[in-house]
Amino acid sequence: MVNLSQYGHLVHIETIEEFKLYELIPNVVWVFDIDKHGWWWGNSAAVTFWGLDSLQALIDKDLSGDTQGARDRTLQTFELAVREGLTVDPWTTYPNGKPKTLLMMHRAVLLGPDRHRGIIAYINEQVNMGEQPENLLLMEAMRYTRVPATTFTLDGTPVVENPAATDAYNYIHGQSLAADISPFVARFADPADGQTCLKRVQAGEEGRWDYIMQTANGPRRHSLDIRRTRHPLNGDFLFLVVEYDFTELYEALEEVESARSRLHDIAMKDALTGVHSLHYMQEAADAELAHAALNKQPLWLMFIDLDGFKAINDNFSHSAGDEVLREVAGRLQDVICESDLLARIGGDEYVLLSHASSRADSEGMALRILDCLKEPISVEGAKARVSASIGIAGFPDDGEDLESLLKAADAAMYRVKKEGKNGFTFA
Repeated sequence: MVNLSQYGHLVHIETIEEFKLYELIPNVVWVFDIDKHGWWWGNSAAVTFWGLDSLQALIDKDLSGDTQGARDRTLQTFELAVREGLTVDPWTTYPNGKPKTLLMMHRAVLLGPDRHRGIIAYINEQVNMGEQPENLLLMEAMRYTRVPATTFTLDGTPVVENPAATDAYNYIHGQSLAADISPFVARFADPADGQTCLKRVQAGEEGRWDYIMQTANGPRRHSLDIRRTRHPLNGDFLFLVVEYDFTELYEALEEVESARSRLHDIAMKDALTGVHSLHYMQEAADAELAHAALNKQPLWLMFIDLDGFKAINDNFSHSAGDEVLREVAGRLQDVICESDLLARIGGDEYVLLSHASSRADSEGMALRILDCLKEPISVEGAKARVSASIGIAGFPDDGEDLESLLKAADAAMYRVKKEGKNGFTFA
């Protein structure tokens, strides 16, 4: 059984609908489900890459013949991406049964309602890497790939760069650099990042680090794969820098996360009145009740149901009813305490979680609520009136969780309705 608690920081992709933005990316992007060992999604470029005619064909692709070694490496890539945020590795794939070695980036995510472990695979460069990828990285990639690759002396002076690196950084060649800024450092959007990176290399470190680089096309997010090597002629120590641009992937992930955040904000607010939603109340109440229990403090839940609201919808219009609901929400917010939680839970019903320190104080709050609703509300050139029936439940006497408090307050509110409305009573 997989312990998901260690992956709580990962982005959770609940449905494939969240990947619509990835169709805008021309590169091959697919999502692999580690726990079922199969594809979860792929963009059109991925479907074409595998020689298939539909996304469903990719999802249904039979991988039962994969060796345990292949499965283990996929899992290792996921765990590495969990730790490092992004991996960049050569991978050999077999579209149409023919081997193809690729430079791929992977980011770890959680997938679907069951939160399966997954990786987003992004092919930044497709190259024929042959049988010895390491040799290509040191030799052939310098000439033939679109990935910027440069060898530097340990002081940051370039020795050889491939055409992709020249295109990305040719603007530097004609510049007069400060004495403490090497051509290597000048590539960084923030020279301080460049100096830090250069010091790590000079200290003997190798690795993959992400930076914002100032290219001829503007700032770009690059993953720098930096390895120590030697000059083939004189044996001097050099370092090789291969840069993988993951700007589009990063921005797509940022957009997905931003969309998730916006949806969460929408779920937390009542769209009509702007006060909290029941969903927010359910999330916040647990913490409020736990704090009250720990500090032995009372809490009061007030179930507020408007009297006379149906007549407004009948005599005016639903838009007039909406205006009344907004006005009532505004008046309630004006009289409650800043620390109190007000939510509209549907129709003409509101719930207030009050921090009143005593029963008498909660009575005072209920009276203020009733008083604030006495003034008529202007709608469609006329005056509309509403009052409220309020049921009050106290924590912990009437319930120790939100559900039981709501039930007790709701029952008390109905007693007020039966006894003539426009009043309050306790559970």
